[in-house]
Amino acid sequence: MLKRLYDWVLHWAETPYGVWALLVLAFSESSFFPIPPDVLLIALAISIPRKSLNYALVCTAGSVAGGAFGYFLGLKLMESVGIPIINFYGAMEQYEKLKILYHQYDVWVVATAGFTIIPYKLITITAGAVNLDFSNFIITSAASRAARFFLVAALIFRYGEPIKAFIEKYFNILSVLFIILLVGGFLLIKFFF
Repeated sequence: MLKRLYDWVLHWAETPYGVWALLVLAFSESSFFPIPPDVLLIALAISIPRKSLNYALVCTAGSVAGGAFGYFLGLKLMESVGIPIINFYGAMEQYEKLKILYHQYDVWVVATAGFTIIPYKLITITAGAVNLDFSNFIITSAASRAARFFLVAALIFRYGEPIKAFIEKYFNILSVLFIILLVGGFLLIKFFF
């Protein structure tokens, strides 16, 4: 089943909708959706390695726009939308800790989360809730998300075919590792923030 899903995701790279799907996924993950866009970015980039950097640019743009939307949710709709999203992920305690971290470290919180597996939606919503300077938020989001996505894309651009063969050979193991990293990001928030 995972192999079929992998093939289906790769299929997007050969349709006119692959880039749009990546844009929508990157946008929604930054504000409310649980699955990071790296999955589709990697799949698209592996299917057409020469377009890897273009996909990273789309992914970065969608993620930053989604981050701005998450910021807006925290700034203007915290009670009606932001809190329910945070509660959905069981992260209310982490939200309270993040508010304190923002007052101590400002945009460094955004920079760290933007580049790592820490769930970005919690970071963007909280940034709006604490009224972090929006310009600094956008600049830091763009820099950290671009660093993350362009690193992935550059590796695939440079080592496309060997990476594609490696992923296809070890897809099931890599899928399990991805799920562990995804859950680990949420646990990281839970235990360290």
